[in-house]
Amino acid sequence: MHDLTPTPALGVTPHTIGTVTIAENTGVALASVAARNGGKDTCAKVLKAVLGEVPDVGRTVLHDPEAGFWMGLDQWMIGAPMETHENIADQLKAKLGDAASVTEQSGAWVVFDVTGAKMPDMCEILCNIPIRKMVAGDVRRTMIHQLGCFIIRRADEDHIRILGPRASAQSLHHALMTAATSVA
Repeated sequence: MHDLTPTPALGVTPHTIGTVTIAENTGVALASVAARNGGKDTCAKVLKAVLGEVPDVGRTVLHDPEAGFWMGLDQWMIGAPMETHENIADQLKAKLGDAASVTEQSGAWVVFDVTGAKMPDMCEILCNIPIRKMVAGDVRRTMIHQLGCFIIRRADEDHIRILGPRASAQSLHHALMTAATSVA
């Protein structure tokens, strides 16, 4: 067996521009769950046991240590700290069995945490979401710099988490830095 070391998408240090801080978060393990035909009830039962409740349309369950958000009809993304849940997909698959298709997503997405007082202004430049009306736990799929991304409103009012395609991490980071600079 090979002893592989995961590498971050960019490996950049957090940048603070004005009041906005952009930080790559490499500590999130991700797995997608899609209910198979006839597996919706089992998925709901397992997700409720893991998260406390099943994420509804446009919502995230900010549970600790696992969290999850609705991606589409009978589809969810589940995340947890990489340090304790590196094998989150295997853990979920063991619980869900044939009721769902579970796919490892940690290497497919780059995660950025964006915080600061001017974060809403920055967000309005980046994408078409109602950031000022969103509350903790809201999630939206949107386009940023021609990239399909998820934006999650976190518990702190000045904090969002952005999940974007890892293969385009540098382009997404550039778009975030440019938007932060324009509101600084």
